[in-house]
Amino acid sequence: MKKTNKRLIDDRGRIPYGVLETPVDVINYRDFDLRTVMDKPRSALARKARFNQFQFISAMAPGWVFGLAVVDLKLVSTAFFYLYDFKTGQMLEQSLTQPLAMGTHIEPRPETGVTEFRKGKTCVRITSDGHSRGVSVSGPGDLQIALNIEADTHPLRLVCPAGYSGWVFTRKSAGLPVSGDIHWQGQSWQCDSLSRAAVDWSCGFMRRETAWNWASLAGVLADGRAVGLNLAAGVNETGMTENALWLDGRCIKLGQARFVFDRYDETAPWQVTTDDGRIDLWFEPSGVRRERLNALLIASNFRQYIGTFTGTVCDERGEPVPVDGLRGLMEDHFARW
Repeated sequence: MKKTNKRLIDDRGRIPYGVLETPVDVINYRDFDLRTVMDKPRSALARKARFNQFQFISAMAPGWVFGLAVVDLKLVSTAFFYLYDFKTGQMLEQSLTQPLAMGTHIEPRPETGVTEFRKGKTCVRITSDGHSRGVSVSGPGDLQIALNIEADTHPLRLVCPAGYSGWVFTRKSAGLPVSGDIHWQGQSWQCDSLSRAAVDWSCGFMRRETAWNWASLAGVLADGRAVGLNLAAGVNETGMTENALWLDGRCIKLGQARFVFDRYDETAPWQVTTDDGRIDLWFEPSGVRRERLNALLIASNFRQYIGTFTGTVCDERGEPVPVDGLRGLMEDHFARW
């Protein structure tokens, strides 16, 4: 039986920082000793209200990329999903918002929990059994999405301090086998043997204002090995990083990431490298999903680019592995939450 940490927070309200080698059954965030910047204990209501959660799923095939997220910020919740078709240049997308997170439920169980968002006739649901994740979306018209992500058994689990008294827990994995199909607006896309997925399950008492760049890659290399990549700069970096490379499911920890790009030219290429020399990639954007929200207490300036990676990554032995034409994502994001 796989060893697990039953709860993230101990009996004294403390949290273990760093990379966690074993799964966590439940994020018992209400047991955390959350305090103000003047060290005054926060109330149970404040602990509930300040806790944020989200889950992001992507599926990447040679001809298309699909992304989906459910975000619970307590004052508001959102769900969005999109598909970009490289052959036609078509971007299908839908974004939904619920005040006070109505119709939204994210169980604080990163390995086996259920995530659900409902609004009107649209339902987004993600389930997990600790090995695979099922993704389903149904909605008006012919909208039907059913994906199954497998072999999600070697993620990176990380807990980092956030601000003066907060923290962020994240569980990330990439390069995972994915099957299923997408039916939307009279069109269909199917996963094939070259399709791969990525999963991001995150929660915590996050910094009130934060900004980051992020890269995600999932596919199959020319030599037949599955590859996945997660890189970030600006978040979850208090002496630790969430940067990792997966080769055939094996997780390889990476150093600090550096993103070079032109924020105001959405067609310009990006470069991303790591200070350990293991990653040297260029990214050519083809499409972008953007969203701007400024609602005083909550704000977001979000751009997620869909495109193509070329360059090299290094395996466990430090040997360079060419990456040529694999699909993935880049993100530039400011958030106040």
